[in-house]
Order: sequence, then C-alpha cells, then structure tokens
Amino acid sequence: MKVIDLTGKTAVVTGGTGQLGRAMCKGLADCGANVVIGYHSQKAFAEELKSTIEQAYAVKALAAKLDVTDLNSILEMKKVVNEKLGVVSIIVNSAVITYNWQKILDQDIESYEGQFRSSVLQAVLMAKAFVPDMIEQKYGRVIAINTECAMQMLPYQSAYVSGKRGMDGVYKVLAKEVGEYNITVNEVAPGWTISDSCRETDGTETNTKQDFPYLSTVPMNRRGTDDEIADAVCFLASDLASFITGVYLPVAGGNVMPCI
Repeated sequence: MKVIDLTGKTAVVTGGTGQLGRAMCKGLADCGANVVIGYHSQKAFAEELKSTIEQAYAVKALAAKLDVTDLNSILEMKKVVNEKLGVVSIIVNSAVITYNWQKILDQDIESYEGQFRSSVLQAVLMAKAFVPDMIEQKYGRVIAINTECAMQMLPYQSAYVSGKRGMDGVYKVLAKEVGEYNITVNEVAPGWTISDSCRETDGTETNTKQDFPYLSTVPMNRRGTDDEIADAVCFLASDLASFITGVYLPVAGGNVMPCI
C-alpha cells in the first residue's frame, strides 16, 4: 500500500504561523519532511512551533522570517535554509495580507495592492527564488493556498478574489512552463475551515449554530478542518500526485465545484 512519504525532503511554508499554515507545517513533518516555518511577525510562536515539530515528528525544523513581497528577503531566507536544511524541493505559498472587507466602492486602493503583492507577486517571487533549484534537480512541488471565494465572488470579497484569481493565472502558466522538469504546480482552495482560532473561541471542533447559513450551501453539511487542508497539501507534495499539475482543488465539502 502506498503512503505519503516525504522523508529527506525540505518544505518551505510561507505564512507558517497562520491558522492553516501551522497545520500544514505539522502535516508535512508528520510525513517526514523537514519544515521551514516562514513567518513575518510572529517570531515567538514560530520558534514554539519549531520545537513542537522537532519533538513530535523527529524531523528538522527552522523558523525563518521573510517578507513574501520582497525578493531580497526571500533570497536571504533561502540562503539560510540551504545552509541548514539543504535544497528545497517543496514550497507551500500560504501567506496573505489581511484587511477589512468592504464593498468595491468603499474598499481602499491599498487593500487591492496588498492582495496583489501577497498573492500574485508572492507567486512570482517564490518561483524565481526556488524553482531554478527544482529545475536543476528535476524535481519539485509548488503548492499555493487559494480559496473557495475565488469561485464564489460574493459581495465584499473583491480585493481578496482579485488577488487569488490573479495568482491562479500565474500558477497555471508556471505549471506549463516547468512541467517538463518533473515539477508540479497546484493550488488548494479551502472553504470556511475550523482552525485553532475557532477551537479557542468555541472550545470545540464541532459546528455551531452560527455556522448554519454557511452549512446550508455545503453538500457535506459541515465545515472542514485545518488538518483536512493539510492532508490535501501533503498529497499534492507527494509522489502519489506525480502526474497532477495545474489543478485548483477545492477542499470545501462541495461548496464550490469547478466544472467542465
């Protein structure tokens, strides 16, 4: 029986201290990968997560500060990673700038620019930094975290959706450009996910009454969990997904369904 085995591989997760990022870091480590926890400001939590991962999964971990909108910052981080953990074969682009959602006529221009930088520009800069090594070793996995919102296009989502739909275009073109080098490029699109922030608020992993309006649109009648998002990432990072590329994969219980 085939299993997900990432032993000996090094994965970089941007936004590694985020609600989904931390679960993905743990999931990749559980599959045997050495993990780089990319963070922007949460240094203490990143170091704590590093210790947790190393103790729980017997792999190497590294907390690395970076700005995903700045190529020099990414290259500085890469240099440290290469020295301590070796060449990176898996990148998971999960970082995103947060902002207050408003209607288009009220949304400030800076929010659109922020989503462009942390979605589209991150895709380009992380590729420029890490894909050349993947080409040289003829192996690589590029995975990005998109969102079900990119298909919903609901009111108040315009800045977020514009950034995520823009990055989708970059990743699909990249998939065609690097496929011949045994590099896959895919996106995971979570729905409204149960994560640590929900557990801390509700004290439970089950759905609450306040979820009902959302759940009424989800065929599986529940919210997914951060671990389920991590499972999809680990699958796409593995050799089990060696012939899958250019995919936008909703992990949303059927709430959105790409069609042919």
